[in-house]
Amino acid sequence: MENLINRFIKYAKVYTTSDEDSNMTPSTERQKDLGRILVEDLKAIGVENASMDDLGYVYGFVPSNTDKECNTIGFIAHVDTAQSASGENVNPQIHKNYDGKDIVLNDEKSIILSIKDFPYLKNQINKTLITTDGTTLLGADDKAGIAEIIEAANYILKHPEIEHGPIAIGFTPDEEVGRGGDSFDLKKFDAHFAYTIDGGHLGELEYENFNAAGATVTIRGKSVHPGSAKDILINAITVGMEYHMLLPQNEVPEKTDGYDGFNMITDFKGGIESATLKYIIRDFDLDNLQKRKDLLINIAERINERYKEELVKVEVKDQYYNMKKVIEPVMYIVDLAKKSMEEANIESQIVPIRGGTDGAKLSYKGLPTPNIFTGGANFHGIYEYISGEDMLKAKETIINIIKNDAIVRDKIE
Repeated sequence: MENLINRFIKYAKVYTTSDEDSNMTPSTERQKDLGRILVEDLKAIGVENASMDDLGYVYGFVPSNTDKECNTIGFIAHVDTAQSASGENVNPQIHKNYDGKDIVLNDEKSIILSIKDFPYLKNQINKTLITTDGTTLLGADDKAGIAEIIEAANYILKHPEIEHGPIAIGFTPDEEVGRGGDSFDLKKFDAHFAYTIDGGHLGELEYENFNAAGATVTIRGKSVHPGSAKDILINAITVGMEYHMLLPQNEVPEKTDGYDGFNMITDFKGGIESATLKYIIRDFDLDNLQKRKDLLINIAERINERYKEELVKVEVKDQYYNMKKVIEPVMYIVDLAKKSMEEANIESQIVPIRGGTDGAKLSYKGLPTPNIFTGGANFHGIYEYISGEDMLKAKETIINIIKNDAIVRDKIE
């Protein structure tokens, strides 16, 4: 476990935040800093043809060691971290034999990881927890997945007595901005199916995810001196507030769970003359996603009609779709992961992803890719943490998948 934790911390300290406003691939050059490290680390353990392309995608391969006809299984994780909290100067803290009490992350700033706010901590008693120092996110999403894949590959390579088919390894940039699967080279990867190691709590196994879209609402105001503003001034900020309040106020992340969809405002900038609102739109049902998109446009039309001029414009763009449609015809790969967890004494939890992974896009591009836990929690913020023991279970699950597929050999075409 110590090697796994040390590897994770090494990667967590590399600054790799992506940028949703960038049109480049990768969206930030700093993601390649970790990519170069990963190529060298893959080579060091004996992974063949480890390389990073110009777009920041890292690939590596472990050849089959059997004459049996086996699937080529892929394992994928992403190098970038989310913009919602700082990913620079990450300083992981290790708490051995967690006692079940509140953890002071930052005494100076009175930042506490509390049992009251995060009751899942009760499941981590006596485990080794890695937390933030209260000033940044941790980056377990998804550098834990990277570390777990590499440590599993290292184990397989050190134990040639374990019969296995070909293994493909891929690390992507820009997953957090919804573009990780866009430029992934499926021909080079050449896997029959894959798993993203990008989930949360121990035992999570996911093959359903949100259908997703993003929306940008732009508002044009009219600025005049407030002393002579009557019936003339149009404050874009006020119009933006009006627009937002016309959306269903209970259909937001903080008031939904399970299979509920939501609309979430992620940014609101501007002044009197202009304003911009950004939204993410999520729903498991594609027809309901369309209704949400239609509502955003309809609200703009209603406001424009009331003001008798086109003040509000809405641009909506689909981001990814629910992978369930693609995975269900090849449920063997879900059953394989479930069996592999059970053999590691893990109770699998097949739950829908209230978000997305690279696997959503990759599944629709022809590579069925469900998602497996990393052992982390509270991603995208300063309260993020991960358990060393749960990371070890993720590594064990990967190894078991490789072993079991070589035994069952249910070839996926």
